[in-house]
Amino acid sequence: MGARHATGWANRLLCWGGQCDGPPFQWKPTRLPWTAADLEMSWVCLLIAATVGPSLADDGHEMEEFLKREYSLSKPYQGIGSSASSHWELMGDAVVSTDNIRLTPDVQSKQGAVWSRMPCHLKDWEIQVHFKIHGQGKKNLNGDGLAIWYTKERMQNGPVFGNVDMFTGLGVFVDTYPNEEKFLEAQKKRYTPRMQRVFPYVLAMVGNGSVSYSHDRDGRPTELGGCSAIVRNLKHDTFLFIRYVRRRLTIMIDIDGQHEWRDCLDIPGVRLPMGYYFGASAVTGDLSDNHDLISLKLYQLTVLRSKQEEEGEEEVLVPSVDNFDLQRPYSTEEGTSGIAIFFTVLFSLLGCFLLIVVSLVLYGHWNESRRKRFY
Repeated sequence: MGARHATGWANRLLCWGGQCDGPPFQWKPTRLPWTAADLEMSWVCLLIAATVGPSLADDGHEMEEFLKREYSLSKPYQGIGSSASSHWELMGDAVVSTDNIRLTPDVQSKQGAVWSRMPCHLKDWEIQVHFKIHGQGKKNLNGDGLAIWYTKERMQNGPVFGNVDMFTGLGVFVDTYPNEEKFLEAQKKRYTPRMQRVFPYVLAMVGNGSVSYSHDRDGRPTELGGCSAIVRNLKHDTFLFIRYVRRRLTIMIDIDGQHEWRDCLDIPGVRLPMGYYFGASAVTGDLSDNHDLISLKLYQLTVLRSKQEEEGEEEVLVPSVDNFDLQRPYSTEEGTSGIAIFFTVLFSLLGCFLLIVVSLVLYGHWNESRRKRFY
């Protein structure tokens, strides 16, 4: 595990058996009396925390983490789906059990979601999602996937992993079925190695309310980045990590059972407004899977900023990504390689040279014929 995330895990270790709202390392016990094993574990965790020190953002700025329970989901899921006082609301086919929130069962044509009732006004934040995708279907005979959302819209059914299309905000998708491969086969086009992605696949997309997610192409036209993530039918836990700090989006995964984060994507210049809603959704179609959300924990990140940085930051009103056209055209054809460009230029120059030589020869013959007419 990288040093930049070690402190976050030390903070979570300190939360075993207690409540950890507030600054890191603030301990609030919920069970008494303590056993000798508890005391030994607490001393070990404190030693780890003292050794690691404050965590750092990706750009080297010091930051602290605060668990925000009002934006978090964890067992025993008290009141979700049944109490109006709950901070979270169920939708569609989602159901709550003692072990998880099942967004969809392993049944065709289902969709479900859970949404926060409270808009989030945090500038910098991080989410750790504990999830499980499993079912009876064999490889490429399962679908369709789940999504984690931070959007302006909430509680709306739709075709994008159970949420509305042309959304406004951020969507992070765990896509388990390769629609694009079938799409290209139907058009009798070749799926080149440079285009191919191994599924399941994790990708991120930012929408501004007018950009459509391409289901046939698995979101490739609007993808910010992504990585392959073999997450189906695993016996160990699987986690997704999403961090948004100083307008930088970082996504990592822990899917190998080694308790280590693996980089997935890291994109600077992502501009997300405050006041949007967190949610999770899933969908099945002709193929299906169980999509289980076990926990979703949101941490507020406090990052030290200079006075000039604070004054220079403008309020974001519409989601956008620097140097990325959300409306850019997309082609399924593979891009031209450097070698192809070289030979294209070379043959073009040779063609021009040959044309000039032929023109000179023809002009010489014409000029010679014209001269002979005067004798």
